[in-house]
Amino acid sequence: MEIGIIFCTKARRNLISPGFYIFVLSAYICVMPSILIKSATIVNENKQFVADVFIKDGFIDQIAGAINQPADQEINAEGLHLFPGFIDDQVHFREPGLTYKADIHTESRAAVAGGITSFMEMPNTIPNTLTRELLEQKYEIAKHNSPANYSFYMGASNDNIDEVLRTDIHNVCGVKVFMGSSTGNMLVDDPKTLENIFSQSPMLVATHCEDEATIKSNLNHYKQLLGENIPVRLHPKIRSAEACYLSSSMAVELAKKYNTRLHILHISTERETHLFNNDIPLSEKRITAEACIHHLWFSDEDYETKGNLIKWNPAVKTKNDRDGILKAVLDGRIDVIATDHAPHTIEEKVLPYLQAPSGGPLVQHALPALLEMYHQGKITLEQIAEKMAHNVATCFQIEKRGFIREGYWADIALVNLNSPWEVNKSNILYKCGWSPFANTTFQSKIVHTVVSGNLAYSNGKLTETSTGKRMSFIR
Repeated sequence: MEIGIIFCTKARRNLISPGFYIFVLSAYICVMPSILIKSATIVNENKQFVADVFIKDGFIDQIAGAINQPADQEINAEGLHLFPGFIDDQVHFREPGLTYKADIHTESRAAVAGGITSFMEMPNTIPNTLTRELLEQKYEIAKHNSPANYSFYMGASNDNIDEVLRTDIHNVCGVKVFMGSSTGNMLVDDPKTLENIFSQSPMLVATHCEDEATIKSNLNHYKQLLGENIPVRLHPKIRSAEACYLSSSMAVELAKKYNTRLHILHISTERETHLFNNDIPLSEKRITAEACIHHLWFSDEDYETKGNLIKWNPAVKTKNDRDGILKAVLDGRIDVIATDHAPHTIEEKVLPYLQAPSGGPLVQHALPALLEMYHQGKITLEQIAEKMAHNVATCFQIEKRGFIREGYWADIALVNLNSPWEVNKSNILYKCGWSPFANTTFQSKIVHTVVSGNLAYSNGKLTETSTGKRMSFIR
């Protein structure tokens, strides 16, 4: 129970007589500190206004022009912008099985330093998260190690439909379907299995959409031309726009056929954006879509300088694709912005193209990158709050998160919009130790992050307590 006072209990077994024991509970009172944030410029629900925020027992207790309530901690936020805590609906934290690249503790710390207060993590770990038992093991790891709030996807394969159907819709964010190559047994390419998932899934189905046959054909073509010496600049030709559209359009067709709650991840082409609508409220949509930071920032011209560091699946493509994705974000066809944070070691990323894995770390730098786009006049602060917090909460029906509202969990990020800093090795928190944004100067800096009422990050320092909570869903 986490209302007012948290009671931490410890059992002690006392021997009264042979064969008879009594368990004595020793109670420890752990009071959550209250926080008063003064004079913040709040960015919330398409408005900006200056107000105080009082946080008590983990929740936002009061929002008002002037609050004189005594608090355990007081933050002078004059000149700072207060955003709802950002919710990343797609990360790969590599635990279990790949913890030499990253783990739940290190990457959630980096997320909190980047103003991301909640994450949803993917099932392509080792072993793949294809059973409820394996799923709960990840929740147990996060319970003890994550400073950010968390949820984990149940993975789908060609042969685990029974496990998918038994997943608890109230405390699991969704089902992940790889309709393109992935780790282990997670490529779902059997038409019958896809029909079963789309027709029977009890919750949101999140899809990675790339047509495997098209990718293999493209790869074979370039191998015949170039052998093993394929340059990374051809990555978007191999994992092509056509491969993405074929798979995304099939997912949309299946969802329409079965009225599936479909969420297509990391849209990477302008053409795909036309599969989605902006003519109904988000809460009524059955088909939604996500854009990722790297597809909004980089283009195929950047392969020359960044190489495999921007090798992702789906691939970073043309400027026209990048601009088309941003347009769809702004006009409401694409509903949320996420990271697809997927770290690998630098030793892996500098291998030749065909050997280098796809993916890169982003959670610490996603919000600063979007705020840089704000400074460039490409997106508003209100739209950033909408796409990275409000809409994620609405899409996934997250309980009491994603908005700055009285009675909601206190997940917030305080930002200084005019405090330039450079990304470099000394301030990168990812376990892999590198970033595709290395040597980039951002104008905006995250100053404080509050997670479920706890000041988890402040002025460049992280608290070491694991205060994140398991997210719940109103379905």
